[in-house]
Amino acid sequence: MPMHPLLEQDIPVQVARAIAEDVGNGDITAQLIPADRMARARVITRNDAVVCGTAWVDEVFKQIDPAVKVIWQVKDGETVIRNQVLFYLEGAARSLLTGERCALNFLQTLSGTATTCHEYAGLVADTDVKLLDTRKTLPGLRLAQKYAVTCGGCYNHRIGLYDAFLIKENHITACGSIEASVVRAHEIAPGKLVEVEVESLDELQQALNAGADIIMIDNFTLDEMRAAVKINNGQAKLEASGGVTHETLRDIALTGVDYISIGALTKDCIAVDLSMRLVEV
Repeated sequence: MPMHPLLEQDIPVQVARAIAEDVGNGDITAQLIPADRMARARVITRNDAVVCGTAWVDEVFKQIDPAVKVIWQVKDGETVIRNQVLFYLEGAARSLLTGERCALNFLQTLSGTATTCHEYAGLVADTDVKLLDTRKTLPGLRLAQKYAVTCGGCYNHRIGLYDAFLIKENHITACGSIEASVVRAHEIAPGKLVEVEVESLDELQQALNAGADIIMIDNFTLDEMRAAVKINNGQAKLEASGGVTHETLRDIALTGVDYISIGALTKDCIAVDLSMRLVEV
């Protein structure tokens, strides 16, 4: 899966921070083991899942002990089943045990995100709708979770506040109108996508008249969504948002909207249960 260009630079920083908070000035328990004791370990998943986070695991052991070998049996984006082996480790026993928790924390969290996205994507796989993430991500792991979203078969909305406009109610109030907001956005950053959040069909028409590229129809009923699709008639991309659940997702997709944004893709994911065991010492 392709990564955001900034993510490759960010991974060593994320990993260094995680190691610093866990290992601190040294793993005192690992000192129980002779420094020259070598070992082999196996990591399995206890859940069916979609894998994401291999680069973070590699980086953890690179920083802990470059001599450790990480032998992958799977790759990012791959679906795995309960009790499947994900990777083996070979190296100093101290190093394997010191890096274990940091490595698995990244892998379990990002795989949890990818798995959640895979579940949602599967519900609308036979439609043309694209499921989008939001900015409701773990602090400091924005790009990592955005990458996990793509591993799970969903798509990224804007990365942050800098790469696209999303004009909401408070922006409109402060600017004076939808039209004034959109005009100003085009003046500030020509060529950047301009999205407007609307709460009624009247506001939808205003956004269309103003030339919005994407219109987020927020908390519309299914009938209102169908009406919005008809009014829009392909002029802009329509994004449904608000209160999307497993139960409502498919009905929303079938209204004909282009996108559905879902905060739960990154906000409500459950970490995958992973287990590491030494198999040779």
